[in-house]
Amino acid sequence: MDLVLEQRAKLIREFAQDLGFDDVGFVSAEPMQKESDFLEQWLEKGYHAGMDYMERNFEKRTNPAKLVEGAKSVVVCLQNYAPSRKEKPSGDYKISKYAYGRDYHKVVKNRLKKLFTFIQSEVDPQADGRFFVDSAPVSERALAASAGLGWRGKNTNLIHPRLGSFIFIGEIILNIDLPSGSPIKEACGGCTRCIEACPTDALRSPYELDSNRCISYLTIENKGSISAEFAGKMEDWIFGCDICQDVCPWNWKARPHSEPDFKLWPVFKNMENQSWEELDAGCFDEISRGSPIRRAGFDGIKRNISFVVNAKDPDN
Repeated sequence: MDLVLEQRAKLIREFAQDLGFDDVGFVSAEPMQKESDFLEQWLEKGYHAGMDYMERNFEKRTNPAKLVEGAKSVVVCLQNYAPSRKEKPSGDYKISKYAYGRDYHKVVKNRLKKLFTFIQSEVDPQADGRFFVDSAPVSERALAASAGLGWRGKNTNLIHPRLGSFIFIGEIILNIDLPSGSPIKEACGGCTRCIEACPTDALRSPYELDSNRCISYLTIENKGSISAEFAGKMEDWIFGCDICQDVCPWNWKARPHSEPDFKLWPVFKNMENQSWEELDAGCFDEISRGSPIRRAGFDGIKRNISFVVNAKDPDN
């Protein structure tokens, strides 16, 4: 055991937790060949749907050194966003839990910036690198799994043994040495609840998601119309979808987060069906300011609502 590296890791972990991160891991910045092979096969099947950006910067996605010259280590930070069971919108229309509060990119990135500054000032003055949160071609779940922070579930999400899968992942790629964690054993066992629960059959097999059929993709990243094939299968989701996570037993025992920024905003908690259906561009701009739902855009949200409404009443 290298005591210098362990001391570095201890300082980073303690400060990260002081900032509000729920767990921290470390992994060597080596190419991830297994992830590269998996990603290549996934892209060949067209499972990335209209997300053409997934085809770009392929090598960067599975090799941290392609993003940071001289990269040696990656610090992976997890942030819990699981709400309490009572915390949910009052109307029928559903939005993904990660969109209940403030945009996580801003919250997590701000903490990563503070952690990066701390590393440079208190851990190693020679440290340099970059930090990301869902904002660069980085295989975040693969890095987190390699760091021993969980395993990739059959729903393709990272599952942490204590936090479940309602977690944000951020990372700092550094040019300094840190101890590397070890992957933990996958613990889904024979459970297939996520696969069976998906109403659009987006989980084609364990660990394999077809975005063309995923409600999250259809309601957010998809810029076209929603196929009539999915009429009656959206289950009132108008932004994202949490079904494959809600049914996961690992989330049943996960503790709720305590982060004020991720609390359900009153405007979303109190919006009834009629308010969503009568939403205009000005109102959307106001309620989505600083929220992840802004990514779908006003037209996207209205399309999603219309699709759900028309599926229930085609003559409407």
